[in-house]
Amino acid sequence: MIMPNQSIPESQLSAESNSEPNQSFGEMLSQYEKSHSRKAEDGGKQLVGTVIVVTAESIFLDIGFKSEGILPLAVLQAGETVKPGDKVTVSVKGRDPEGYYELTRAKVERPKDWAALEKAFAEKATIVGTVTGVIKGGLSVDVGVRAFMPGSRSGARDAAEMEKLVEQEILCRIIKLDVAEEDVVVDRRSVVEEEERSAKDRRYSEMKEGETVNGTVRSIADYGAFVDIGGVDALLHVSDIAWSRVEKPGDVLSVGQQIEAKVLKITNDSGKRRISLGIKQLQPHPWDAVAGKYKVGERVRGTVTRIAEFGAFVELEPGIEGLIHVSEMSWGKKLRSASTLVKAGEMVDAVILGVNSGERRMSLGLKQALGDPWAEVAQRFAAGSAIEGPVVSITKFGAFVQLSEGVEGMIHISEMSADKRINHPQEVVKVGQVVRAQVIAVDTEKRQLRLSLKQLIPSGLDEYIAEHKEGDIVTGRMIEVSPGNSRVELGEGIEGRCRMEATSTAAEKKPPKAAGLSTSEASSTIRSKPDLSSLGSMLQARWKGNSAASDAKPEAVRTGQIRKFRITKLDAAAKKIELQLA
Repeated sequence: MIMPNQSIPESQLSAESNSEPNQSFGEMLSQYEKSHSRKAEDGGKQLVGTVIVVTAESIFLDIGFKSEGILPLAVLQAGETVKPGDKVTVSVKGRDPEGYYELTRAKVERPKDWAALEKAFAEKATIVGTVTGVIKGGLSVDVGVRAFMPGSRSGARDAAEMEKLVEQEILCRIIKLDVAEEDVVVDRRSVVEEEERSAKDRRYSEMKEGETVNGTVRSIADYGAFVDIGGVDALLHVSDIAWSRVEKPGDVLSVGQQIEAKVLKITNDSGKRRISLGIKQLQPHPWDAVAGKYKVGERVRGTVTRIAEFGAFVELEPGIEGLIHVSEMSWGKKLRSASTLVKAGEMVDAVILGVNSGERRMSLGLKQALGDPWAEVAQRFAAGSAIEGPVVSITKFGAFVQLSEGVEGMIHISEMSADKRINHPQEVVKVGQVVRAQVIAVDTEKRQLRLSLKQLIPSGLDEYIAEHKEGDIVTGRMIEVSPGNSRVELGEGIEGRCRMEATSTAAEKKPPKAAGLSTSEASSTIRSKPDLSSLGSMLQARWKGNSAASDAKPEAVRTGQIRKFRITKLDAAAKKIELQLA
């Protein structure tokens, strides 16, 4: 048989053509095959073959038979190479389905009698046999005589593989020989294992770290996949499958899949040789382009890949992850764990806070993507406006009220009641209670907002202002006299301010008798709050009995004195009352 890429030597064709010019091409080809044919019985002898072609897996040799022989490349020793034209000593062990002779470098024999079998048994030589059928417990093999091969020594993984061996020529060794009982037991597995070890040794010696190899996924585990790379198993760890995070290798790989990978590491630890592969290493690292692609302050969108107590990792693209620290998740909530706000697999918007290409780190902010709630606080919650919100926390000095997401205001304990003294805020409010308060001060730089409850609770002063109007004449008691503004008590907890002239306070230290009161009576009036009804009756009696009093000068203003006042101004917003003496 001639290989597709092999041609008959021109000299031979020319010679034959000249000798028999009328001979057809088919006849010439037939003669060529006959001249290169051999009997199958010669298969047990060692032959010298000439290398014709070397492929990635096999060596094709011209062994003088009508078909070429094929020798697995794996049988070469470590570091050994062959090229077309080289001579190789081989033995024929059978034929493959395509008609090529299967070759081996081992010296094999096809025993013809018991003497040959005894010699092969004693030397533990490899012999050729033909599997004739499947029997109970194993296979029947023709090695010149009928031999038995246990299933466990067949080298087959299951019954289906054993069936495929029927009618196939195999290499085996005799492991039991009893001439008297004509009992022969052969073993194929040891020969197969030796060939595999030889192939692995050669493969390990040829392989180099950093080279690219092709392989077949043999099995998949949670931590990675085992790949057959020419008879040698290598581990492809889950972390080296892709630049993006792969949770399960089975999600991206399947048994039998052909892959291309890079040899990352080759180790030989106490005789255990291991090869590590990587697929992602054949692709550019995504972080190489990060510096020119992502900028601080840019808004991005990604998928939460994993969550820790201190934050959440977000994948922006395969191989590019950023960390949202728990402190950058909410303007208002103080989170103990990121899992309370985001979940794995969730899509989120974030703002880039920092990029470190050297360390391949990126910090993201979730709350920044929502906008700074304090940016419009001054407009939304102006001083003097009323708000409503729930009490979110209480301290000994006040309570905090949530006005909106990320915006809280504080009600100081002094701003909780206008009528009574409060010892603790819990006397007035509870956590979760919705309260209505007035904004009294806003500081956007410090992010502080002060509130007041009492400003919105009607007080005695509010009622007094509501019941009066400017120009009304009212009665009040002087509680503080000064040349500028004097304080006047108009009722319990109600005060007004009266503008006084300096001359009107001159007689404060010596109460005059022109008012018709004795010194002791005037002193008593100053020291204590008088009974207005009795004082009025007394004054009326005195004034009736002394008509000259109507011509006396007005009495000087002094502390404790009861006087008539005219309201000159009422300011409900500022809670102020301005007076003048009537």
